[in-house]
Amino acid sequence: MNDTPAANRLPFALPRLGLGTAPIGGLYEEVSDADAAATVDASLAEGITYFDTAPRYGHGVAERRLGRLLPAAGDPAPVISTKTGWLLRPRPDGSPGEVVTDWTERGIRESLESSLTRLGRSSVDILYIHDPDNYPDEVRRTAYPAVRRLRDEGLIRAIGFGMNHSAPLTEYVTEFEVDAVLVAGRFSLLDHEALETLLPRCAETGTAVVVGGVFNTGLLADPSPGAMFNYRPAPAEALERARRCRELCAEYEVPLTAAAVQFPLLHPAVSSVVLGCRSAREVTANAAAARFPVPDALWERLADAGFVPRPLLEARAG
Repeated sequence: MNDTPAANRLPFALPRLGLGTAPIGGLYEEVSDADAAATVDASLAEGITYFDTAPRYGHGVAERRLGRLLPAAGDPAPVISTKTGWLLRPRPDGSPGEVVTDWTERGIRESLESSLTRLGRSSVDILYIHDPDNYPDEVRRTAYPAVRRLRDEGLIRAIGFGMNHSAPLTEYVTEFEVDAVLVAGRFSLLDHEALETLLPRCAETGTAVVVGGVFNTGLLADPSPGAMFNYRPAPAEALERARRCRELCAEYEVPLTAAAVQFPLLHPAVSSVVLGCRSAREVTANAAAARFPVPDALWERLADAGFVPRPLLEARAG
């Protein structure tokens, strides 16, 4: 794995590996309090100190659990990112209700203040504007200016955007002062979309790139029948490509997961890879994958097969 940190505008060092907390918020299936605690404890034991969360992850469950489970301080201190743009509206009995968009300054501030309460903190390191796909006008008019004011007030340390598509992220990085972007599923062994414009632009602006979804919703973790690919059942072509990728890795006795986790870090603009885990076992396995030696010869074979863009290896060699 390339351990040279990317140069960026963040006022702090972003760890190369982070824990995504959507699973401990109950994404796809319930996670017990005990399993959530074991997941966070295992992350800290593995030296993982970056934790990404959001109000929408389990209707606040992930943030509340993280607030209970993370130490208030440490050496190094935990790096925490959360997200804004969506408000939780509980029912009168206090049970989870609906999630609504609110891109006004008041809504952005209320979202962060609620997150800070759940997290038990007075500030967070990164606040991502979360999935504003259909709201570009609102982002420009109110959301981004509001987040900028929150940074000026010291409630956050960095401004970010988090989305599943690289084209709008590129537009925001070009137009605004953006400290970090979180792009999910668009820079993996099976999907190079972010390489076209987003990553070069972030390299130019000094915007840190965090990559999520490196397994493309599970296909690159286990390319078996019934696997998911970008939140849907994997089509036959994607399943076949993932299996071919696994075969090439096996020739070098490298787990497919190791290549998948380490692939985004081949690009110098990428600062961190965030992996969603729901158990201590998954944390341990993913941390081992991040450390597993991947020989240059395998990257070359994967490039020949179209899984790794050749310019990445040329830049790495240079």
